[in-house]
Amino acid sequence: MMLTKETPGYDEARLGFQRLDPHRPSTIFAVTSAEEVQEAVAYAVVHDLRVAVQASGHGLTKGIEGGVLITTGRFNGVTVDAERKTAWIEAGATWQQVIDATAPYGLAPLSGSFPGVGAISYTLGGGTGLMARRYGFAADHVRRIEVVTPDGVRRNAEDDPELFWALRGGGGNFGVVTGIEVDLFDVPTVYGGSLYFDFDANPTALEVWREWTRTVPDEVTSAVALVPMPDIPPVPEPLRGKYIAQVQVVVLGNDGEGSIKPLRAIGEPVLDTIRELPYTQSGEIFAEPVRPDPYRSRNVLLSELDPGALATLPKLAGPGASAMCVIGIRHLGGALSRDADNAVGHRDAAYSLTVLSPGEQDTSGLHRRVLEPWAGSVIGRSLNFSFGPLTPDEAREAFDPADYERLTELRKRYDPNQRLAPNHQI
Repeated sequence: MMLTKETPGYDEARLGFQRLDPHRPSTIFAVTSAEEVQEAVAYAVVHDLRVAVQASGHGLTKGIEGGVLITTGRFNGVTVDAERKTAWIEAGATWQQVIDATAPYGLAPLSGSFPGVGAISYTLGGGTGLMARRYGFAADHVRRIEVVTPDGVRRNAEDDPELFWALRGGGGNFGVVTGIEVDLFDVPTVYGGSLYFDFDANPTALEVWREWTRTVPDEVTSAVALVPMPDIPPVPEPLRGKYIAQVQVVVLGNDGEGSIKPLRAIGEPVLDTIRELPYTQSGEIFAEPVRPDPYRSRNVLLSELDPGALATLPKLAGPGASAMCVIGIRHLGGALSRDADNAVGHRDAAYSLTVLSPGEQDTSGLHRRVLEPWAGSVIGRSLNFSFGPLTPDEAREAFDPADYERLTELRKRYDPNQRLAPNHQI
């Protein structure tokens, strides 16, 4: 279906989950098949237009003005091969749709903390999920990719090892992916959830979590968020008006409660959601907001979690900050550090740190000040957690230097006219 600014439904089709600076295309192709994706790209080639692609729209950094927008939300099928433990995922499927399709077989994908995210866009950017320390990046477990390259040709990426390498971690710089085949895992349930601490009453929460992460096995994947909770009815009553340290945990194996025992020493949580739960409810672990909103964020990857820098976060990004800041720190390492033949960078990172602010005000200066104390530990950044335009040098920092040069040459080969408008351009 083709939409223009004069067509009913145009505004609804161009908007995604991220509402800051949305796309304003001349033409929207709301596709339902790989053939329609190819038709949309061919249209752009004939009319010499740029192309952007949107599934769920979570990672949108800057909307295109004019050109072609391919929306894939209606192209969202999932086919499970239970015997091979794989799933074929079409372009617009969200992780929740994949999870719902795989759960009847007792299988789970390497999905992320928010199941509403587009599965393919997440995977193309690497994909740091709920079981990341046990199984690695989602991009490490991609078997097959079908893609329409910017010249309008449909290809099996695995037939071209260079293209297959670049798509797994290089983002949307090399074509419009119409489907991927991924590995699934025997994980019908997990032990997980969040411990919500009133940070003012439990100021050791960050340091206790930091020390705990130095001891846990690969079966434990965790994160911590600092969130100034507004005092409004949609927020659960125990959290309202408090500065919350939310410790988010996923444990694989038989000793879930034993694994998190050191976290219980932080104090009495105001809310505790940790339990054995089916993987279909894995979105409850991080319990991230489901309402579309405008927001911006910056991310850095760290070699260590410096205690001195950690102590600055409540001061620089707490309730007294000039804009609301949500801090997210994820524990990396484990299987994420293992070599794989794809473009994912900085596998030696020990932690990921993101500062995110909802709303439309310019928070770039605030975010830079929040991240300044970490300068000595920064080794790069994650594009999947960078919700805002990056300079070319900043985008380069997401990759190992030799890999970035390789990606640059591949971008010139496959998209010499810079027809694609990815979130983060190589």
